[in-house]
Amino acid sequence: MSPRPPAPPPQLAGYEYERLLGSGGFADVHLYRQLRPQRSVAIKVLLASVLDDAVRRQFDAEANVMATMSTHPSIVTIHQAEVTREHRACIVMEYCPRPNYGARFRRERISVAEALRVGVQIAGAVETAHRAGILHRDIKPANILVTEYNRPALTDFGISVAAGNALEAESSHGLSIPWSPPEAFEDPPSADERSDVFSLAATLYSLLAARTPFERSAGGNTASDLIARISSEPLAPLSRPDVPEMLNRTLSVAMAKDPAGRYESALALGRALQQVEMALSLPITQMDVLDEHGPEHPPEHTGEGDLEAHTNIRRVSTVDPDAPSSRVLDPFAGVAPALGGGRPARSRSLAPGQGDDTTLVRPSPAPEALSGASAEAGGSAGPGGAGAPSAAAAPGAAGPSAPGGPARRRPMWPLVTLAAVLVLGIGVGTMAVVRSTFIAPEEPTTAAPTTSEDWEPGAQEPPKDISMTVLEKERGTTPGSVKISWSTPEGMTSNDDIKIAWQNLPEEYEGVETEMLARGGSSITVSVPLAWDKPCFVLTVVTKNGGIGPSTKQQCVDTKELRGS
Repeated sequence: MSPRPPAPPPQLAGYEYERLLGSGGFADVHLYRQLRPQRSVAIKVLLASVLDDAVRRQFDAEANVMATMSTHPSIVTIHQAEVTREHRACIVMEYCPRPNYGARFRRERISVAEALRVGVQIAGAVETAHRAGILHRDIKPANILVTEYNRPALTDFGISVAAGNALEAESSHGLSIPWSPPEAFEDPPSADERSDVFSLAATLYSLLAARTPFERSAGGNTASDLIARISSEPLAPLSRPDVPEMLNRTLSVAMAKDPAGRYESALALGRALQQVEMALSLPITQMDVLDEHGPEHPPEHTGEGDLEAHTNIRRVSTVDPDAPSSRVLDPFAGVAPALGGGRPARSRSLAPGQGDDTTLVRPSPAPEALSGASAEAGGSAGPGGAGAPSAAAAPGAAGPSAPGGPARRRPMWPLVTLAAVLVLGIGVGTMAVVRSTFIAPEEPTTAAPTTSEDWEPGAQEPPKDISMTVLEKERGTTPGSVKISWSTPEGMTSNDDIKIAWQNLPEEYEGVETEMLARGGSSITVSVPLAWDKPCFVLTVVTKNGGIGPSTKQQCVDTKELRGS
C-alpha cells in the first residue's frame, strides 16, 4: 500500500507555516513559526477526512496525557491544543530539530554508550507514565525524538491507554508490529507495564542492530512473518563485538515471551541498564521519574556504586502564588563579581532591626583613627612639615627623640597585648579552680538516635511464597539467570529492602558478587555463578542504613532445570 499524500496545512492565527515534518495514519505533523513568542513549533493536525469518534477521542486524550507529563525532561512538551477553522483538531508541541532515532538507526552506527544513555532516560519517562496510570503501547525508534540539547524525548501517546484497562487495549487503533510484545497478538490482546518494557528493550536492540529484533536478511519480513517470530522464536543475541554479554542478557530478560519473566517495571530495566554502564566504566546516566506521591526532596546518596544515587524520583512540583515567602532572595545569587573586585554591594536595604546572617556590617573608623593610621604608615606630620623624615629614621639619631624635636609617642599595642594575655590567663585559671572545686562532673550522655540514620526494619517476618523461574539456561561459559519472586512481608516500609545472599560460595568463586538488593521490589533477576554444584541463597529484610531484619531459610536453585537441555 503506497503512502497517502499529506493533507494541505491549515491556516492558524498566530502561526506561519514552514514545511511538512511527517505523516501518519490519521494525522500530519508540520513545522510552523509561532509569532508570539517567536519560536519554532511542531503542530500535529488530525486529517479532515477522519470522522471516527474513537480516533478523535484518542487524539484529544493524547494532548491531555502529554500535557500532564510534559514537565518530564524526556517527554516532548505540549504547548497547547486547538481546533482549526476547518474543524481539524491539532496539538502544538515542542519542535525537536535533530533527526529522530527512527531515521538514524538504519543508516548509522549508534554506540553502545549512546544506546544505554537513551535507554535509561526513556525508561525514566516510561516509568513516569506508568506511575500516572498510562501505558504508552507504541514505543519505537521513530517515537524517540531528539531535542535541540541532544536529549531523547518520548512522543506520540496516541494509542496509550489506562494501565490495566484490557477493553481499551483490545479496541485501540494502531500497532507497530516489529516492537510489539507477543501478548499484543493474542486473542484477545492484553497489555500492562511489562508490555512497554518489552517495546523499550526492542527499541534499544534496533538501535544497536540497525534492524528490528525479529527482522531477517534472508526470508520474508511481512507482518505475519514478524508476528510468528515474535511469538515463538528466541531472541538472537547482538553480534557486535562491542556489545557485552551482560547487555545481551539484559535485553533477553526484558524481551522474554512470558511477561512474568521480564523486568517488572521500566524502573527495573533502567537500573539494569545503569548496571551495564557501571560494568563498562561508563558515566552512569541519571534516570528521572516524576511521581505525584514521590518525595518532595530526593534522598542524598554518597556511594558511587549506589544506583539510587543516579535515580531521581521526585514529586511533581507545584507553586502556590499566594503562599508567603519564607526567605528574601539575594539578587546577586549566582552572579560572579568583577575580576579583581570584591563582593558586589547589596541592592536592597534592611529595615531597622532586620538581620542578615550573610552580611557583616562593620562600623566606619573614626577620623582620628584614620589620621593616626596614616601617620604611622607614611611619615611625620609634625612641625617639620609634611613628608619630613621622622626622628627615628634620621641617621645617627640616639634616644627616643632628637634634641629640640617633639617627643615621639610609644606604640601602645605591646602593652595592650600583654594585658589581654594576663587577663585571659587569670580567667582560665580561675574557671579551672572553680570547676574542680564546686561543680560535680557531668555524667556521660549518649546522643539520641536520629530517624534518618537508625531505621528499624518495618517487616517483622521474612519474605514468603518464594518461587524461582529459570529465565536463561547455563550454556558453556555463559552463566544462567533466575528470577526469584516472593510475597512482600507485612509491615515492610519504604526504608526496607530485600537482600539476596549466596550461601557457602566455594573459594574458587572469588570475585563473584555474593549479595544483591531488590530495591523494594517483590522479585529480582540474578545470574547464578557458573558450574556451582549447589547454588543456595537466603533472603533477608534490611534497611537502607544497613540494619538487619528477619531472614528466610536457605533456598536452593534447581540445577537440573538450570542446566537441562
